[in-house]
Amino acid sequence: MSWTEILGFLTGAACVWLAVHQSIWNFPIGIANNIFFFILFIGAGLYADAWLQVLYLVLGALGWYWWLRGGQQHSRLEVRRTPAWAWPLVAVLVAGGTWAIWALLSIHTDSTVPWADATTTGLSLGAQIMLNRKWIGNWLLWISADILYIGLYAYKGLYLTAGLYGLFLAMCVVGLARWRASLREETEPAATESQKVAA
Repeated sequence: MSWTEILGFLTGAACVWLAVHQSIWNFPIGIANNIFFFILFIGAGLYADAWLQVLYLVLGALGWYWWLRGGQQHSRLEVRRTPAWAWPLVAVLVAGGTWAIWALLSIHTDSTVPWADATTTGLSLGAQIMLNRKWIGNWLLWISADILYIGLYAYKGLYLTAGLYGLFLAMCVVGLARWRASLREETEPAATESQKVAA
């Protein structure tokens, strides 16, 4: 167990907990987490996951801006259902990203787990983009990725990180429930106001 794995554990747990509670602080903490995991994964030979951290850092900065200014008239972004058009787009992104990453890992690296590494990376990219837009469906992709990550990290001997992803999995289930409740709270007052106007 290394210092990068311990710091990755702490910042990762904090980041997901903050996202569950819709705190904007999930982004700066997440960026710190990306740095720790980049160092850890390069050392473990998980190259796709390592370079994913760099992309996460960029997406984190974008998500930080969107959560603050991505709503109507540059207001804070609110939780929303995933638009119907977004699901096929995300599916193509995940499938295409997985294939491209697998090809790169197979040809240009000595990765021992190219398919697992590529699949978890593709799912995570789709989930992060959806999280940045505050679409509820992001939690479904995170849950799928976390299940695979637990097995992958245990196989690579990163037991603390595998345990962290078990914690992530539990928090993602809570996040899905909390965001759904938040959406109901946002839509019910609007429906009540519409009924009053109609009356």
